[in-house]
Amino acid sequence: MMVKKYEFLKHTGDLKFRAYSSSVKGMFENCALAISSVLSRGKKIKSLIKKEISVSGNDYESLLYSFIDELIYLFDAEGFIVSKAELEIEDGKLKGIVYGDDSTNYKDLDAIKAPTYAEMYVKNKGKKWECQVVLDV
Repeated sequence: MMVKKYEFLKHTGDLKFRAYSSSVKGMFENCALAISSVLSRGKKIKSLIKKEISVSGNDYESLLYSFIDELIYLFDAEGFIVSKAELEIEDGKLKGIVYGDDSTNYKDLDAIKAPTYAEMYVKNKGKKWECQVVLDV
């Protein structure tokens, strides 16, 4: 059975998605997949380059915001487009490796201006974690 990792939702003007997993770490990793899908317009990105990342936050929402902001920074400033992430989250700190490729190897990429706190949440729903993110595009 294929488990849904993320889904895009209707939103006026911006882009909204939810990501899911049985763990917080997995939910954040699935957010990286959603961001990759947005930037690549659904095309497959190769995992040829890896980068270490580290961000922190006061709660899961601020940590998620910082994480997505870091992925956007890597794309905008370093020309790195993420394909997937392997993360560890502990005490308000997220550390890990993101995999991806040089964005110049791909045509017709999209842009994300920033994550927003509008409608953002991170919830534990029993055996499942769920987050919702709205991206300013």
